[in-house]
Amino acid sequence: MKKTYYLFNPGRLERKDNTLKFTAYSDTGTLQKPRYLPVENIDSLYVFGSLDANSALYNFLGKNDIAVHFFDYYENYTGSFMPKDYLLSGKMLVRQVTAYNSNKQRLEIAHRILEGASFNMIKNLKYYDKRGKDLSPIIDIITGFSEQLKNTSAIDQLMGLEGNIRKNYYEAFELILNDFSMEGRSYRPPQNEVNALISFGNMMCYSECLRSINQTQLNPTISYLHQPGERRYSLALDMAEIFKPILVDRVVFKVLNKKMLQTKHFDKKLNKVVLNDNGKKIFIKAFEDRLNETIKHRTLKKSVSYKHLIKLECYKLQKHLLNIEEYKPLKIWW
Repeated sequence: MKKTYYLFNPGRLERKDNTLKFTAYSDTGTLQKPRYLPVENIDSLYVFGSLDANSALYNFLGKNDIAVHFFDYYENYTGSFMPKDYLLSGKMLVRQVTAYNSNKQRLEIAHRILEGASFNMIKNLKYYDKRGKDLSPIIDIITGFSEQLKNTSAIDQLMGLEGNIRKNYYEAFELILNDFSMEGRSYRPPQNEVNALISFGNMMCYSECLRSINQTQLNPTISYLHQPGERRYSLALDMAEIFKPILVDRVVFKVLNKKMLQTKHFDKKLNKVVLNDNGKKIFIKAFEDRLNETIKHRTLKKSVSYKHLIKLECYKLQKHLLNIEEYKPLKIWW
């Protein structure tokens, strides 16, 4: 099984025969002992420090179907190097565009995406409600907004309901978390530890969704809930809505309530809060564990990882666009 590797330190990445050679820089700028990574074991690279590489290296990565995702010092996702779209299909592209241009078809897909996202959020709240967090009033409010989704006739109405659902959902974090307070959602920049984790986790989820989309015939720039725009893969934003409650939020609750992450793992500077290097490693380890966790799939009758569920979701959307099978979003049944 291929793995994701995370490069936290600045360094040099180069090809060495049929392996990747990563040489980190020390604080004084000197080269440390190199680490060798066999390409057949690599699915993606996440780069959090400055990276020296040349075009020959990226040609090598492209030929071996290895994606690279880049983040800046403040944990903002800045872009990706994606291998050649060898699976792209003209027929699939036409179907995607046709569905986007049809208000009825676009609204139907967008509605399904939000239906899955809101269901999974409610499922999270019910999990903690059963553990004495008294979340039933918030669950009732979100359920009410969710029931209105089917009555919408425009994307902006859907997005308005999504905003109301998210607002109430994030208010529940105050009751779920033991020692940290969210104090409302703050994005750019995140103002406290909880918001820093959510923003960082959401970017990780977005990158995973982008990678899965790139492994299907779907075009990542054509989306249905989020408005397609320049310089972003908006279909990954659509897919991430379904998986953020499952992959990100549950990990945030775990690492904070189990005290895996504490105040010492965050840096507060320039009116924003970010994870320090040790904090990133702890969160990413918990996120990777969640991705690799398996459940028994009801249709496939076998165990599949959470990471593979993302790709299966892309296949379901692909079948819907090709009129093979109606798209039904992933809803947590376990």
